[in-house]
Amino acid sequence: MSQRFYSTQPIEGEAVVVDGPEAHHLLHVMRATAGTEVVLFDGHGAEYAARVSQTGRSEVRLDVLLRREVNRESPIALTLGVALPKGDRQRWLVEKATELGVTRLAPLITAHGVAQPETKTLDKLRRAVIEASKQCGRNRLMEIGEAETVEAFLQNTTADERLIAHPDPTSNVRPLLSGDVSTVVAAIGPEGGFSDEELQAAGAAGWTPVSLGPRILRVETAALSLAAIVGLTAWKA
Repeated sequence: MSQRFYSTQPIEGEAVVVDGPEAHHLLHVMRATAGTEVVLFDGHGAEYAARVSQTGRSEVRLDVLLRREVNRESPIALTLGVALPKGDRQRWLVEKATELGVTRLAPLITAHGVAQPETKTLDKLRRAVIEASKQCGRNRLMEIGEAETVEAFLQNTTADERLIAHPDPTSNVRPLLSGDVSTVVAAIGPEGGFSDEELQAAGAAGWTPVSLGPRILRVETAALSLAAIVGLTAWKA
């Protein structure tokens, strides 16, 4: 199987020029030369068979051989609102959420949050989305939104199902996703949990509290567990 590379520019003609990190990967990791064949995608849903026609110091020109419509997206559009964990756990969360088919990740600013989602951090995480998409075969990139307060997220987000994770053995996520659902939004708090005021705001806005069991889960574990449940529900439908 040919290696996959991302084009920051829409692929529209018979040739495309790749630069930046993708050109570096082609030139210095893959050692691509004229005639090397790869698969390109630009995040708009299709993928393209392409052949290197010319290499330079920092860019690669490729001829587009074939366009293929390949949809590997989940039938349920899932947005995860997440109070990001610390350090390398952020990248791991983003990689796995991409693999699980999450549509959008919204970084939340919460009362008990331990990591503030700064612009530089979010840019690095968007690059991690590209790398994960190359690996797992997605042709549309998971969106990472700008940081927003949990209050704004709770008030302004709409979906068929709006779920807020909260440890409670009497509330289980699975029955909530058994109906005709095409969009789901789930909010996952920091390690200290959502504050009482945040939970009250969610209730007032009509969000449904859900539990993933009696154990206290880390942020990334809870987020990916919900993503996996939604994904399995989508493919069984």
